[in-house]
Amino acid sequence: MTSSTGSAGTSGATGPGTFPYRLVATDLDGTLLRPDETVSARTREALAAVTEAGAAHIVVTGRAVPWTRHVLDELGYRGLAVCGQGAQVYDAGEHRLLTSVTLDRQLAGLALAKIEAEVGPLLLAASRDGLDGEVLVGPGYRRLEGALPVVPLRDAADLWSAPLNKVYVQHPTLSDDELAAVAVKVAGGLVGVTMAGPGIVELLPLGLTKATGLSLAARRLGLKAADTIAFGDMPNDVPMFAWAAHSVAMANAHDDLKAIADEVTYSNEEDGIAVVLERLLTRS
Repeated sequence: MTSSTGSAGTSGATGPGTFPYRLVATDLDGTLLRPDETVSARTREALAAVTEAGAAHIVVTGRAVPWTRHVLDELGYRGLAVCGQGAQVYDAGEHRLLTSVTLDRQLAGLALAKIEAEVGPLLLAASRDGLDGEVLVGPGYRRLEGALPVVPLRDAADLWSAPLNKVYVQHPTLSDDELAAVAVKVAGGLVGVTMAGPGIVELLPLGLTKATGLSLAARRLGLKAADTIAFGDMPNDVPMFAWAAHSVAMANAHDDLKAIADEVTYSNEEDGIAVVLERLLTRS
């Protein structure tokens, strides 16, 4: 693992050049987006430069399409996006869902029962499938402030009344790392478990990861892992990092991700993506 070189304060992406990768995969929250959900002018310019040099850019996010679509529209993003931890491949230009994988609700219910038998009652939320799938939020579930729409879950039976991409779990006292570790231990044979951000531990279809969705999206573009540089900040990016030829963790990334990254760049507030892309363009 190495640290990125270059200045966080000056832009080097001033024009087209050659670029050593054909695909740039970027996580969204904590990586491409700044805390105010914007992308800096410098990062936009760097991505435009690598695109002009012949590379494709794919957003790869844990957010399901309904929570991603407005961000992509505001960015003017028209390419493919991998959403829902790899469950969905979305064509942002056509506003069309190309692929979608759903969670086996019977297995998810069994997984929840096993986890609660170990640690006690959980606080729950869930993401329903589809372009307009609702996010259900149960009593006590702590969510980030913002404009993302949710539907209150007042009857636990409603959790299972329609196809789901994922179930979110929180615990009143356990940390995210502790809860995720318990979930893997007691239910990892039934569902996938990942941590996507502060307070965001998710139960997913078994075997589903960001790498799953990214490989599908890349294949549509005629690209593969050897063509890819990936950027991320949380443990849910680990499979994507393992898949890509080169992986870059943000300075604000979880320690588990930094430990397996090929390099660590500046934070999402300091144009960390742009620093790496500019360096690679300059060296090419």
